[in-house]
Amino acid sequence: MERQDRQIASTLSRIKYKLFVMSGKGGVGKSSIAVNLAAALAVQGYRVGLLDVDIHGPSVPHLLGLTGLLEIERDKGILPKRYNENLAVVSMESLLKDPDQAVLWKGPMKTSAIRQFISDVLWGDLDFLVVDSPPGTGDEPMTVLKTMPDALSIVVTTPQEISLADVRKAINFLQYTRANILGVVENMSGLICPHCAQEISLFKKGGGEELARKYGLQFLGAIPLDPATVVAGDLGKPVVLLEGEYPAKTALLQFAQRVVQAIESSLEAASTPAS
Repeated sequence: MERQDRQIASTLSRIKYKLFVMSGKGGVGKSSIAVNLAAALAVQGYRVGLLDVDIHGPSVPHLLGLTGLLEIERDKGILPKRYNENLAVVSMESLLKDPDQAVLWKGPMKTSAIRQFISDVLWGDLDFLVVDSPPGTGDEPMTVLKTMPDALSIVVTTPQEISLADVRKAINFLQYTRANILGVVENMSGLICPHCAQEISLFKKGGGEELARKYGLQFLGAIPLDPATVVAGDLGKPVVLLEGEYPAKTALLQFAQRVVQAIESSLEAASTPAS
């Protein structure tokens, strides 16, 4: 354990920013947000790692069209899968010979796997490590925050009250663990009609922004429901990398820019002496 702690510290020292993407409930498109954030940052020239710690339901490989097992470099460690020159990916699914195999693990095994994803993977020098966590406040989020105490958390919600109620619990969890909360992003914020391109308030709008204001958190953007997202998922390609102009693509690229700006603002605030 001590040896692994040293290896984790060494690995994390080479990663400038750790972004922890979480949600209070499932079905809010959290993995899509994490994948597109990582891809958008990579497009901007940043060196990015994407770590999928959803042990039981990993979806990152599907969203990126990645298949096959991870490779091991003898006497060195595990090689992350390369999506492109700037984006490297590790997921639980890449350890399974059968991707349809159920993972029947309890807490200690999940904790051990997540620690190994950090200690034994050859991430190298990164500007960002984006961590996609399963919904809720269980073993996986606790392990990530304990292992990466300087991680900046991004909370994903949808506009309707049933999602916001669970997000309030997630924010309470982050406050309890003294995590750094970068901000809130509202996904599925209006539906873009594929025929007329007009917006329909399918799940209403503005709930995420109002929640961010209530808790004094930064609102990082609203991402609409867009048929292009379904097309991108089937292609195994992030929306932000699709050719052409799409509302979701535009919103996700703006979201990534706001994340970078929020990090820079928080660093400026931290470095400014109190008067």
